[in-house]
Amino acid sequence: MKLVSVVLLLLAPLLTSCHPLVLPVDCSDIYNNDDNSRPSGVYTIYPIGATSAVQVYCDMVSEGGRWTVFQRRMDGTVNFYRGWDQYKTGFGIAAGEYWLGLESLYHLTQRRRYELLVDMEDFEGNKTFARYSSFSIDTECDGYKLHVSEFTDGGAGDSLSFHNGQKFTTFDKDQDSSTGNCARSFLGAFWYNNCHRTNPNGVYRWGADKTLNDVGVEWHHWKGDNYSLKSISMKIRPVL
Repeated sequence: MKLVSVVLLLLAPLLTSCHPLVLPVDCSDIYNNDDNSRPSGVYTIYPIGATSAVQVYCDMVSEGGRWTVFQRRMDGTVNFYRGWDQYKTGFGIAAGEYWLGLESLYHLTQRRRYELLVDMEDFEGNKTFARYSSFSIDTECDGYKLHVSEFTDGGAGDSLSFHNGQKFTTFDKDQDSSTGNCARSFLGAFWYNNCHRTNPNGVYRWGADKTLNDVGVEWHHWKGDNYSLKSISMKIRPVL
């Protein structure tokens, strides 16, 4: 009884409030529900409802803000060479390097129409981006197939359209268009085709390195093959 009393006491302000409890689905909700004054940083969103709380990094600045980051590489502190289950549920920490999770990403992109922004930086301090006006993925039963289109060049070139229509592949679940397993060949996990023009979940390396072919964090149309980026982040927001 004591536990019930404590819970009711904590919930009382919410139960008696004139304002309904709002659970933000994405960073756009957080931005819009707080008079557009929230800074970039880590927030909690609920992609599937009240029981699906997950922390993400919200970019409230780039190209007008409101971006929910679902993938981020910045220092090599997190190992991205992981299996299907971890890519499905997510890993890492929102304050640093992380992957949101394919299941959460699927639910987000089914609820609203989203656009995609890919920000990147090289080790010389140069920054650029690629933008796509339409982004979504299918269910797990359909391999979390990627749908991306309507490219706008921010200087990076288009390295993602090559992956459009592809299912997600990890080293323990091969769904790419290659005769081999692209995740195993290039030490990452992604919507590989045969095999990649970008490898954002590859091995974190430092710039140009031909020791192992095409295994780094690469965006072919900007830095070419065998140049591993200093940082890359993939982020989505609803199309207004």
